[in-house]
Amino acid sequence: MNTVTTVNGKRRKVKRKGSFKDNLQLLSMALPTILLLAVFNYAPMFGLVLAFKDYKVPSGIFGSPWAGLKNFEFFLKSQDAWRITRNTLGLNFLFIIAGIICGVIFALIMFEVKKAHQVKIYQTISILPSFLSWVAVGYIVYSLLDPTKGILNQIIKAFGGEGISWYSEPQYWPVILLITKIWQSVGLGSIIYYAALMGVDQELYEAAEIDGANKLQKTWYVSLPQIVPIIIIMGLLEVGKIFRADFGLFYNVTRNVGALYPTTDVIDTYVFRALMNQGNIGMSSAVGLFQSVVCFITLMVTNAIVSKISPDNALF
Repeated sequence: MNTVTTVNGKRRKVKRKGSFKDNLQLLSMALPTILLLAVFNYAPMFGLVLAFKDYKVPSGIFGSPWAGLKNFEFFLKSQDAWRITRNTLGLNFLFIIAGIICGVIFALIMFEVKKAHQVKIYQTISILPSFLSWVAVGYIVYSLLDPTKGILNQIIKAFGGEGISWYSEPQYWPVILLITKIWQSVGLGSIIYYAALMGVDQELYEAAEIDGANKLQKTWYVSLPQIVPIIIIMGLLEVGKIFRADFGLFYNVTRNVGALYPTTDVIDTYVFRALMNQGNIGMSSAVGLFQSVVCFITLMVTNAIVSKISPDNALF
């Protein structure tokens, strides 16, 4: 690759090595990720055309007639649209706030543990639930909440109370889902905050100690301010997914019980049922596109607000 430079008023061509050859090793390391994104993220985007078609299996994608915005209207005008949108946004917002708070608190606690082998033990125990499938977690929750033989009802009865039919009482499930989500994800989520704390300059703690600060004051005035940028970035990344629900959590843990739909039915489970029961591929594609657009807009708006308040902490 040639570039033109000016030396003593004269223009000269300077030959330099191509960036491709210089970065060939790094590019080869990135190749698997690039292929993964191309195959599973970019190639399927062609299927977005289904959101605007009245898809018929015998006719195929190209032969199916255009439906315009009817697939979007079918979802937005349905009697369930408000309920599932409210549940999706409300529960995800609750998960984001509680997840960040619990992750930061757990990281701060681990940071105060000075023995490395103890930190490894505690972190390993906390991370293990993240490797369980939601199917397994669903059975664990069912063993606790089974109306007849569940452990929780047995404890309630032992103290003279009456057992609760958990799978027919939707008002309890926002809290149950929150506890389940935090238990499953807090260990893995706290690692990033713990890594950020490990990078804090120790001289700051020494200066605070000289000024007479106790452990709580050092945590509040030194540790937390140092990891605020990481907290904001993690929050922005989660906000970008606020319109998408964790299908495994809402489908397997609730066992897809219809009585719980008022508080647990979200967009992803609603679309799944529409696809399985009605075979409405067009509407399913439209809702997926709608989710992606709303998530993108939400992320951009949130990042713009953060960049106005604190430009250094914005995502981009």
